[in-house]
Amino acid sequence: MLRTNLQIATARVASILLFALAVMLTCPAQAQTYTVLHNFSGGSDGGRPYTGLTMDRAGNLYGTSAEGGLTDGCGGVGCGTVFRMTQKNGAWVFAPLYEFQGGNDGSQPTTAVTIGPDGAVYGTTPTGGGNGCAGGCGTIFKLTPSATVCHAALCGWNETVLYRFSPPPNGVSYPYGGVTFDAAGNLYGTAFHGGTGNCTDGCGVVYKLTPSGGSWTFSVIYSFTGGSDGANPVSTLITDRAGNLYGTAGFGGESGAGTVFELIRSGAGWTFNLLYAFQDRLDGGIPEAGSVMDSSGNLYGDNSNAGLYDGGVVFELSPSANGWTFSVLDTPMGGLFAPLSIDSSGDLYGTTETGGIYEMGLLFRLTFGSWAEIDLYSFSQNDGNIPLSNVVLDASGNAYGTTSQGGTGNAGVVWKFTR
Repeated sequence: MLRTNLQIATARVASILLFALAVMLTCPAQAQTYTVLHNFSGGSDGGRPYTGLTMDRAGNLYGTSAEGGLTDGCGGVGCGTVFRMTQKNGAWVFAPLYEFQGGNDGSQPTTAVTIGPDGAVYGTTPTGGGNGCAGGCGTIFKLTPSATVCHAALCGWNETVLYRFSPPPNGVSYPYGGVTFDAAGNLYGTAFHGGTGNCTDGCGVVYKLTPSGGSWTFSVIYSFTGGSDGANPVSTLITDRAGNLYGTAGFGGESGAGTVFELIRSGAGWTFNLLYAFQDRLDGGIPEAGSVMDSSGNLYGDNSNAGLYDGGVVFELSPSANGWTFSVLDTPMGGLFAPLSIDSSGDLYGTTETGGIYEMGLLFRLTFGSWAEIDLYSFSQNDGNIPLSNVVLDASGNAYGTTSQGGTGNAGVVWKFTR
């Protein structure tokens, strides 16, 4: 049942008062626990990381920046980079791995990379790659260390383009989400345009990339219609133990506010299963970030629109005999654009684009079971702001991420938060 305007206003005032109290109690601890690991300059190191980080088994961090690198391309701001951070003698060392040129190699990556079973770095660029779209239709790429010994302080990696997207109606384009491996080594992802749906340039697709004899074969395994199933996906997919795929579509559905879906393996094909269609009201809408699954098979995600404070909601989808049960867990103020992370206790971590003490973004945790929101850190101008980042957790429970702006170069930062 929808709340009245008076109830909503009362709830918001109460939330603000509780938040102010939490700020007063936790401010001293924040200055001791938050550390900037790298300030982006917007030059060869990159700038404007619009996504978060990926951690390998050794604890190294990998990420992308949408700008920086070779500054003579992509309108003079640079075509973006892939970078790595490693620990040496207790300090973090930053190293660019690849600088995109904006041509056939791709440009301006906006999603996190994936560490493949072979240890290589895989990812997508939503533009570049040529093939007829304005600015390029996008690419899927692979980065590997040089086969020869490098004696320089900073050694770049080699890029291989696995696939270059092409414009609709015959092709699919703009892969804003990253890639996901299955147990057989196949890659899966989403593209914003293309397919057979009733949208301008198509309603988007889920694709598969199959390795074969040293090359890769591209195929579309589902085309969105723009109806009840959703339209225009931008999120990275996840898989369960059975190899089924889960994702979100940012638009379409019953009210046009997006959907959560499952693709179930069915023989040699796939069966689409709609898990939830957002109403763009108190349940939020426009789920751009995808979802995360716990050990019991529950899905957790967020969206960026509507909700109690018009900044989206954190939600749970629990499987049952009669389908999936949807619950709103929290309604943080500030806008939710990044995927959530889950720790071994079942607690959820995330960031908001704005909100917090300075209205420049917030790092928060939701405690499993009660789902009480604990505001861990408020971002500001000097230490980085406007986080569009997921949260990566190491074995000790330390959190890592990025901000898209702020820092000494006002081009974003890589940060660490120690509990």
